Amino acid sequence: MLDYNTPEYLPGSEELPCSDETPVDNELQNLIPNLLKAILALIWQDQWDWFFGVDMGIYDRTGQIRRTPIIPDGFLSLGVQRRKNDPKGRLSYVLLEENNIPPILVLEVVSQTYGGEYHKKMTAYAQLNVLYYVIYNPDYYQRDKHEPFEVYRLENNKYLRYSTVEPVWLPEIDLGIGRGQGNHEGWQREWLYWFDEQGNRFLTPEELAEQASIRAQQESLRAQNEVRQRELAQQQVAEMAALLQRYREQFGELSE
Repeated sequence: MLDYNTPEYLPGSEELPCSDETPVDNELQNLIPNLLKAILALIWQDQWDWFFGVDMGIYDRTGQIRRTPIIPDGFLSLGVQRRKNDPKGRLSYVLLEENNIPPILVLEVVSQTYGGEYHKKMTAYAQLNVLYYVIYNPDYYQRDKHEPFEVYRLENNKYLRYSTVEPVWLPEIDLGIGRGQGNHEGWQREWLYWFDEQGNRFLTPEELAEQASIRAQQESLRAQNEVRQRELAQQQVAEMAALLQRYREQFGELSE
């Protein structure tokens, strides 16, 4: 029988729960990281060395986090396989199975039920050596005595506020992250987005689809206008020919 308590044994992802099965307080805790993931899937569609997890358990390779995972609302890892060979994909993120590569960024969306985002989780992510820690707290920042959007960077094993200028540029990721107004799944509100180095926001799949639809409509209207113009030109030629024919008939009668 396998002994899960021995220091030498670390259960694999097949044996570990993918989450703690604690329901989120509100749907934004899933919608916000999933939107960031969907945008990455567009802008990095040809790259295969990254993974973005949503509400997935992270397991440390050491004894400090074994069968109890850390579960951020979202996290980004670089230098790992985007898709595992397993047809089910990743069941959880086990550092031992990821070449001991920790996430480079974690995201927490603060909800009504305080989850230790500014204390307990901050300590845990520092122990995991996560470089960037993003906390989005649009509704309860006054309660928590913080700002609605904060990005921290790990310096000497401690998180320090990285930048107050949005979007916050993350050079190791080659992306910026920040807030912006938009419409996602029919919900007009503030969301988190990725930005380029010039501060331009990357479009969402919905926005790109809308742009494609608008272009298709414009192309259809242009084609319809071209047809109408050709028909009008043909009509004008026919009218001119008819007018010329009547003139010839009248002129011919006068000549006789």
